[in-house]
Amino acid sequence: MRAPELSGEQWLNTGGKQIRLAELRGKIVLLDFWTSGCINCLHVLDELRPLEEEFSDVLVTLGVHSPKFRHEGEATAIEAAVRRSAVRHPVLNDPEMQTWSQYAVKAWPTLVIVDPAGYVVHTAAGEGHAEALRRVITELVDRHGADGTLRRGGTLYVPADESPHELAFPAKAVATAEGRILVADTAHHSIAEFASDGETVVRRFGSGERGAADGAFDIASFAEPSGLTLLPAEVAGKVGYHLVVADTAGHLLRGINLVNGEVSTVAGTGKQWRNGETDGAAREIDLTSPWDAAWWDACGGVVIAMAGNHTLSVFDPVKGTISRYAGTTVEGLRDGALAEAFFAQPSGLAVQGKRLWLADAETSALRWIEDGQVHTAIGTDLFSFGHRDGDADDALLQHPLGVAVLPDGTVAIADTYNGAIRRYDPGSGKVATITEGLAEPSGLLVTEDALLVVESAAHRLHALSLTAETTMHTGDAQAVRRPPSELAPGEVELSVVFTPPPGEKLDDRSGPSTRLEISASPAELLVDGGGTGTELTRTITLAEGHTEGVLQIVAQAASCDSAAEHPVCRVTRQDWGVPIRFTADGPRTLQLILAGSLETGSGA
Repeated sequence: MRAPELSGEQWLNTGGKQIRLAELRGKIVLLDFWTSGCINCLHVLDELRPLEEEFSDVLVTLGVHSPKFRHEGEATAIEAAVRRSAVRHPVLNDPEMQTWSQYAVKAWPTLVIVDPAGYVVHTAAGEGHAEALRRVITELVDRHGADGTLRRGGTLYVPADESPHELAFPAKAVATAEGRILVADTAHHSIAEFASDGETVVRRFGSGERGAADGAFDIASFAEPSGLTLLPAEVAGKVGYHLVVADTAGHLLRGINLVNGEVSTVAGTGKQWRNGETDGAAREIDLTSPWDAAWWDACGGVVIAMAGNHTLSVFDPVKGTISRYAGTTVEGLRDGALAEAFFAQPSGLAVQGKRLWLADAETSALRWIEDGQVHTAIGTDLFSFGHRDGDADDALLQHPLGVAVLPDGTVAIADTYNGAIRRYDPGSGKVATITEGLAEPSGLLVTEDALLVVESAAHRLHALSLTAETTMHTGDAQAVRRPPSELAPGEVELSVVFTPPPGEKLDDRSGPSTRLEISASPAELLVDGGGTGTELTRTITLAEGHTEGVLQIVAQAASCDSAAEHPVCRVTRQDWGVPIRFTADGPRTLQLILAGSLETGSGA
């Protein structure tokens, strides 16, 4: 199909210039539909960097930022997100999701390739498509280069003006026994050590260059570090380092010896986990965007919030092992036993004796683990959020990233996208607001006389009184803004399209190469056809009497090189939460694109 023209509110990284697809004839255009709080979208930004460099003379990458949360659609928020993630291509802010709708997008992230003639030729949902995209782009370069329709050279990217700060989008902080404050200086790819005043930087760990180098404090490198935790003294004495760093974009855990400044890699391979082992020798197991870390005596190790696959892991520094602790990798909110619970981008951890508190960002939830069970204090699902105080059952958060236990036993929450610090009282079950008007608070640290807020988008530490009065905020409930898919109740044919990229074929050597799992919210919406199977097409039955709901769909496909003697194989997976609205004369088919092209009947 002919690629629809792009429409939205403003362009970033263009020096104010508006971009039209019609002006890009002769170029290969890659549209990246993303939103700044989605971990899978952040993974894709990293996956695209090598492609942008390899095909720099023929490829134009355009980000289309279509927000999930209300805050993400605000101009200042997307401007901050583009800087934080070092996006080096033009980005269209699409707060009303106009371009999203024109391209029939149904998932974050979604990638669309437009050929030099202006036609959509490939669509892919989710992450892990870098090699497939490379092969599609290579084919387009060969074909359009041969017939003279390929235009080379030039760039649309204009970097925005930058104002230097001591910190750049910091994430988390911890305090040493001596009162020094260690801060994950995320966009500076380093750890900053402040004096006890919280203002004077006395040392940095990391060169400031993005990387994964070990060694002395001034030559080691990190990649968007976030979570920090100090080891107990007896453990640190055994392993030779004191601080564990969740090196988020590097998919690593790093250890820092605070005496000699030495930095070492203690867990992870540097490769992002896709579908392999999760338990074993820590240096041999792939990690995926570890976001926070906390030493917890109850599990005898460091709990890791593995935001990239919606789970928690435990790292044992002494044994040098790591293992899955909780979660299934399905994104959602489900309480219960550790191995059966669902999480959604866990991003903040705090220990309170035998209880572990966590901020579950994508469900806008505050949750806790105790005695092998997962519980939810605030939050309902992936799609509801807001700023409302009162009874916890009715309270609402918006994408919280941090949590801390206060001296009186209440729990402080960095309610990031509301720009607020909230307080939850486990005794009364009440929620209140301590302060608001902050710029994306992301981490919290309790000191002797203050609650220290890591105010990420303001690039600073902000101290609040531990005895500050709270207020009651009664804001309206909000919901994720995505155009629903209209369907008729009754039988519906649901299909997921997957076409292997050029040079690959489905891998069925060890059984079926595809997998499809379907459920619904509310559960009674799905009368028949739920559960897990191997075919990517299935007839489901939707209940009468409902007006709307959400279909939760997980699809997976395995493909391998078709001609190689020792083929490289890849697993492509995507989770969809598809909002649906029932109309009597609505369609009885729903098609989702995992990966495909128009030439094989599977376009956008």
